[in-house]
Amino acid sequence: MSNYYLGIDLGSTTSKAVIINQHDEIIGRGITNTRANYEVASEIARLEAVYNARFSLLKRMLHSELEANPELRRYVSDLEEAFQYLEFRMRADRLYRQLVTTTGEYLSIDNQPKILSALGRIFENAIPEIKEQYLHKNLGSKNQFFRDIFFEQYNHEVTKLESPALFEPLMTVFDKSITPVENEILPLDFAALVHEAMDILEEKYTGFAERQTSTGFAFDEELNLLAGNVRQVSETIKKHIDRIAAQKIDIANMVGTGYGRALLPFPKESIRSEILCHAFGAHISFPETRTVLDIGGQDTKAIQVDAQGFVTSFQMNDRCAAGCGRYLGYIADELGMTLSELGDTATKSEHETTICSTCTVFAGAELRELQNLGVPREDILGGLHKAIVSRAMSLMARSGGVRNEFTFTGGVARNPAVLKYLSQFVFENYGTDITMNVHPDSIFMGALGGAHFARLGVNIELPTAKKSSSVPMMPTMAEELV
Repeated sequence: MSNYYLGIDLGSTTSKAVIINQHDEIIGRGITNTRANYEVASEIARLEAVYNARFSLLKRMLHSELEANPELRRYVSDLEEAFQYLEFRMRADRLYRQLVTTTGEYLSIDNQPKILSALGRIFENAIPEIKEQYLHKNLGSKNQFFRDIFFEQYNHEVTKLESPALFEPLMTVFDKSITPVENEILPLDFAALVHEAMDILEEKYTGFAERQTSTGFAFDEELNLLAGNVRQVSETIKKHIDRIAAQKIDIANMVGTGYGRALLPFPKESIRSEILCHAFGAHISFPETRTVLDIGGQDTKAIQVDAQGFVTSFQMNDRCAAGCGRYLGYIADELGMTLSELGDTATKSEHETTICSTCTVFAGAELRELQNLGVPREDILGGLHKAIVSRAMSLMARSGGVRNEFTFTGGVARNPAVLKYLSQFVFENYGTDITMNVHPDSIFMGALGGAHFARLGVNIELPTAKKSSSVPMMPTMAEELV
């Protein structure tokens, strides 16, 4: 029997879970938005990690067959996307029911028929489009948050409606409905959902020839093989699904960390500092790491580590969420954008605006003032991201500077504009020979460190004093930019 180890990072904006085996291999990852109910969020993240682990175990079980048959490998990948779509659809159905309830509770009787009719049209158009993105554009591997996926399409459909007067009430009912829906554990039968996902794939591949003829689109070789071999491939998978679904994933030990770690239903001895876990996760991914920057949802941490990945000094901004994930989320909401759109737009800036304050309280007013002055949105956002990075660089300077190798962790590491300005600051102030690491799983680093602490069973503490470093402090230019 295999032993598995669980790390959960309960952040202020997202909750992450990582499952590793006794060989330190990641077999499962799970993530969800953290809203209102920390205990439920941690459980949803854990369940998502378990579902992901089952697909990993399926791939391991079929390893030799997957290596020999590219169409089978493609099928398993598509199967997980279809499974994720069905998960999404279950929550979308729940959201629709909640939107109807909210409409009845908060809107006048006169407005309700129009809103309910509009909601019906929105869902009628949005769900097929999102299904298309899951099944043909790998949406599940690109975006893991139900709120973001649905809101982008919901907002698009609302703006298409002929009556502008419906915009505000439709946004109001969405805002009041989304949080309870994404903080609900939905009943899910893994085996049943995988079999349903197979049926969806059979429809997809059966219609492959017709789509290719009608669109003229040249599909790749693996899809061509699948189109004529889907029944045989699916039968191969079906032999193993029930076995995988029934297989126990016994958690031998677990460690919880993150902003809300005190609220995790874990014993006290299974709780670790997020600074320790992010540092250790960075070390596991990049063993030569000596400096770690974590920009999370609620705080920023600049950390120095030794050759074993243990913390030697750190600085932390935990008094204000300015420059962190929640701040960026607020800016995105203020501008009616998704977080991915926010970073992409900022990278297009050619003349970044000087941002006077990165305080969340005053951000909205300053943004509106700059927009009223006609400043391009990309330059406003470019200046905002540059100011965020400047604050982080000052924090790193106080922790001991940037030493080789430098690893960037946390959800904000996925933001391309932050990466753009961070690399500029690091190379300008510490030299171009600095190796800068950003892992695709940067947002999971805290949970990964927790999982490894769980497997090793070690209990270390943060240093009692913040040690100084002989590494030169960053020039005062960055301090002046804050």
